[in-house]
Amino acid sequence: MHFGGGRDLTRGSILRNLLFLSWPMIVGNSVNMIGPTVDMIWVGRLGPDAIAGVGVSGIAVMLAQSGLMGLFQGLRSMVSRFIGARDEKQANHVAQQAVVIGAVSSAVLAIMGIFFAEGILRLVGVEQAVIAESADYLRIQFVGMTAMSFRMMAEGIMQASGDAVTPMKIAVAFRLLHVVLSPLLIFGIWIFPRMGVNGAAVTNVFSQSLGTALAFWILLKGQSRLKLSFTGFRIDPRMVWRIIRIGFPASVMGMQMTLGQFLLMFFVAPFGTLAVAAHTLNQRIEMIMFMPAWGVGMAAGVLAGQNLGAFQPARAEKSGWLGTVLVEAFAILCSLAILLWAPAIVHVFSSDAELVRLASTFLRIAVGGYVVTGFVGVLQQSISGAGDTLMPMVVSLLAMWLVLLPLAFFLSRNTSLGVYGIRWAIVASSAANAIAYTTYFRLGKWKQKRV
Repeated sequence: MHFGGGRDLTRGSILRNLLFLSWPMIVGNSVNMIGPTVDMIWVGRLGPDAIAGVGVSGIAVMLAQSGLMGLFQGLRSMVSRFIGARDEKQANHVAQQAVVIGAVSSAVLAIMGIFFAEGILRLVGVEQAVIAESADYLRIQFVGMTAMSFRMMAEGIMQASGDAVTPMKIAVAFRLLHVVLSPLLIFGIWIFPRMGVNGAAVTNVFSQSLGTALAFWILLKGQSRLKLSFTGFRIDPRMVWRIIRIGFPASVMGMQMTLGQFLLMFFVAPFGTLAVAAHTLNQRIEMIMFMPAWGVGMAAGVLAGQNLGAFQPARAEKSGWLGTVLVEAFAILCSLAILLWAPAIVHVFSSDAELVRLASTFLRIAVGGYVVTGFVGVLQQSISGAGDTLMPMVVSLLAMWLVLLPLAFFLSRNTSLGVYGIRWAIVASSAANAIAYTTYFRLGKWKQKRV
């Protein structure tokens, strides 16, 4: 067993520790978004049908991915607690059992993708031309979910132990491959076949596989803070259950949030392919904008877990508030930029005049929700990082099914707002989430959670 040196995150300046962890996470998350964003830029050259197809398929992929990420929240919470308690042996044992969970869950997802790709797309109600563009794309993405699953798991182990720099370097390496390979396979440049939207999916599988190989090589060689060892490995049903018990609510939360996005696309679809494409572009832009929020939130979650493991709840709470302040400052600046330059931002992805006009209006409406990003992104992850995943799941379910979806349906179908009503419903849901997470975080019950 080996535990590398490095900064002790349970001591010293909380702000410095937060910045120490968050900047590589922000860079790593942003780099991870480069691949899908570059794909969307190239796929955009194939027309609105291709954009809509990749967008709808992307929601299905995100649904599966968010389920896996939720399960691995249990891994993150437990590893960070054991590292904070200086129990490296148990941290390694948790990581071993997470491999079992990852192998089984990703195999199930691959089988589902192979047999139900068209059915998933038909559920949304998109046009047949969109289904034709994206069915094989969706199959390839689901089959490649195994590589993505193990990469996310390895990344979670490193980050929870306090090493955020190594996952960042891995992300840079495999996304460089993605950026280079994507246009070659989409358009058939040089010796490569022209694969259209399927080329984007194949590129993702290749690049994710490289990331997985690098991550496990580093963990097994002991070149991160926690060395992964399979000496004496055995399947431990009790530990597997502990990880799932913490991760399952986070998995439900992530999946239902993505399912909500899927249903929103169902609401958008009757307004035409142009509206679906505009909604898709907005989602991609939002993913880029939210990267700092998620990076700081993930860092605050690690600090919360480690400091609770070291029996320092006050430091855990302060990490969450400091992270919220940092993200709020960034979100307000970005919101101002969107209000001023929304058309220019959208034009990066498409030159279609009508699409730029519609997507720009979507973006400007969404600013109302962006300004509370810190309270949602950071506080939710701080609570989950402490191992308290049940309450965030409840908050998310209520905001989605009692606020977002009913309001989106009503405003888009029964008012003059039309498709814009869906965007206003998203703003209302963001505000409800912000109020709920802020209230629960202040109550402090999450600090008493045992894992």
